[in-house]
Amino acid sequence: MKIDNIDHLNTATARRVGVSFLHESADLHVSGTATYTDDLPELQGTAHIALGMSEKAHARLLEVDLDAVRQAPGVIAVLTVADIPAANNCGPILHDDPILADGVVHYFGQPIFAVIAKSHDQARRAARLGKITYEELPAILTPQEAKAANAGVLPLMSLKQGDAKQALESAPHRLQGTFQCNGQEQFYLEGQISYAVPKEYGAVHIWCSTQHPSEMQQLVAHCLGVGAHKVHVECRRMGGGFGGKESQSALYACVASVAAVKLQRPIKLRLDRDDDFMITGKRHGFYYEYDIGYDDEGRLLGARLDMTANSGFSADLSGPVATRAICHFDNAYYLSDVE
Repeated sequence: MKIDNIDHLNTATARRVGVSFLHESADLHVSGTATYTDDLPELQGTAHIALGMSEKAHARLLEVDLDAVRQAPGVIAVLTVADIPAANNCGPILHDDPILADGVVHYFGQPIFAVIAKSHDQARRAARLGKITYEELPAILTPQEAKAANAGVLPLMSLKQGDAKQALESAPHRLQGTFQCNGQEQFYLEGQISYAVPKEYGAVHIWCSTQHPSEMQQLVAHCLGVGAHKVHVECRRMGGGFGGKESQSALYACVASVAAVKLQRPIKLRLDRDDDFMITGKRHGFYYEYDIGYDDEGRLLGARLDMTANSGFSADLSGPVATRAICHFDNAYYLSDVE
């Protein structure tokens, strides 16, 4: 079915209760003609990137031997942190998230180098040929370990209302315990992808699957050392994000842009799903320690709750996530005495 005027149909139904609005791209989606980043016609000379990733959770890089990578079929260039012109950072709030590892790796799967090759398959095969010597360092792998080591990535935050201590002590019943829920992969339908094309005077045009084009513009400008006016970011549609492309898309936009400007040719970085799972952060897992007071009818009288978020090694958006966690923990209810 061809829908010629969706805006007209939506306007006509706007005043009617119980009638759903049509998605503006509904006809494109059901017909398979909606254009995503990977559907764009590739310009002549387009090269492809794959990332060489850490095989250790926390380690010092003693030697990074990329000779076999450079000699692999189809390889055009190999980039390391030394090739980033300016800021080696893709952290959205704090500058604590390197684009490529610089001397130390902080998580299993962290990108160490980028391979640019004539095809996606050649780049990905070559990326597996890097020979890296590590000095392993102690790794913190759970929120409980991080809490015990006082290894938070941000200052503690708290919310208090009423007198939780008194309410708990005077409650007829009290329940204490711990609970843990693990992190969640966003599993968007379209994976992380950026397609960067160099323009005149050091500018770059990036088609990026992102929830935050203006943030991509700023971070790419910072890593290239140019003004934001030289970075044009475009996203027609994402194929899903769910928070996984709010800031996580920055690493790929930055790497693709650095390669495009350095090599002066179009560059596409499309992650395979397994690499996507390895590199990108997830929705936070939480570890809870709770102390609840309640009456004979089950009404909550007081609560003390300690929440530890698994933020990984860097802050990313953990501050806003933690803020929402403490402000929303009581759901739709009013609790007078909480901490």
